[in-house]
Amino acid sequence: MCPSDNTEVKPVCLIVPTCARVSSRRWLNLQEYQSKKLMQESGVTVQRFYVADNAPDALQAAKRLGAKEIVLKAQILAGGRGKGVFDSGLKGGVHLTKDPSAVGELANRMLGYSLTTKQTPKEGVKVKTVMVAEALDITRETYFAILMDRACNGPVMVGSPQGGMDIEEVADKTPELIFKEVIDIFEGVRDDQALRMAANLGFKGPLERQAADQIKRLYDLFLKVDATQVEVNPLGETPEGQVVCFDAKINFDDNAEFRQKAVFALDDMSESDPTETEAAKWDLKYIGLDGNIACFVNGAGLAMATCDIIDLHGGKPANFLDLGGGVKEKQVYEAFKLLTADPKVEAILVNIFGGIVNCAIIANGITKACRELELKVPLVVRLEGTNVQEAKRILSESGLPIVAANDLEDAAKKAVAAIAKK
Repeated sequence: MCPSDNTEVKPVCLIVPTCARVSSRRWLNLQEYQSKKLMQESGVTVQRFYVADNAPDALQAAKRLGAKEIVLKAQILAGGRGKGVFDSGLKGGVHLTKDPSAVGELANRMLGYSLTTKQTPKEGVKVKTVMVAEALDITRETYFAILMDRACNGPVMVGSPQGGMDIEEVADKTPELIFKEVIDIFEGVRDDQALRMAANLGFKGPLERQAADQIKRLYDLFLKVDATQVEVNPLGETPEGQVVCFDAKINFDDNAEFRQKAVFALDDMSESDPTETEAAKWDLKYIGLDGNIACFVNGAGLAMATCDIIDLHGGKPANFLDLGGGVKEKQVYEAFKLLTADPKVEAILVNIFGGIVNCAIIANGITKACRELELKVPLVVRLEGTNVQEAKRILSESGLPIVAANDLEDAAKKAVAAIAKK
């Protein structure tokens, strides 16, 4: 049972439910300025900002802001931008300046160049957009989030007066500084809850009411966009007496895409791995690895087990490809196209445990792919579950050089051995 009063929160409560991360859909990625725009549209206070894709526009944006100080931020889907390095020689993807005329030159050394951070590939990510924003002083930083919590069967507010740092570290070292409010999904955030959370975050006097208003507006955003999490870190206080959301992360419910078309249309796929993007078109979950044995499975847990047992027997998985449930022959064919397009792949291991999945559909898809793609690498297949006898018949009568396996261990050994024979 989830308590409704303020209680200490275990770090696990601060994490998006794992099931959302292993879905066959690709996670929605928004740039910082896109998240800020969504917040603006819900009446949440953010810094004034403009977006530019060329240096002259960035310069004009800086002049229009008329701010005492300006922050210029490279827009890429990776953290650590401030400490990143551009291949133009410029250091840092975030720059502060009090001189608007300097923004054009800085933008000129950002746009069209690759920025490398701890979270980007070695070659970096090309910057196509910059955000020109008003820089505000922060006198105090707090943490605030709204997320779906399974234990409470609904949304929960989590906050701490210690913001601007890793909140899980705060929860671990000073759990008394983490506050929680369970939200009644039918009633929404009550005034007394918002005010209590604002007070627990350390806002005083008029700022307490202002913070409570921002909390209610953030909950409106949470509902409006079908979010699974809205995390603001920091929710800051300025010397001028403003409560401002300085940085935010929004996670969305992929199942709500049908009614959130405008939000999902913002998805920036330009920085995604092309193979992962192509896989997502067919409701396949693909993650590239460094090995040479391609793994084609149904279910994330089975995928991880397959990768582990390949490694155990001396092989190296080339990928993690999850077919999921409700599969069609076309998906199987497209999956094989993705796997065979990888020049590192020297063998393919198919490991299907059919519950929802009909093994015969998989078998038909495999034989079609082998013939039409003229498969050149060894193929080891282990099938178990629904309609498996029919599936085995289809494969055995196909006349194709498919190696059958009795179980997962047998499949892994045969895939590793197939490469060793080449």
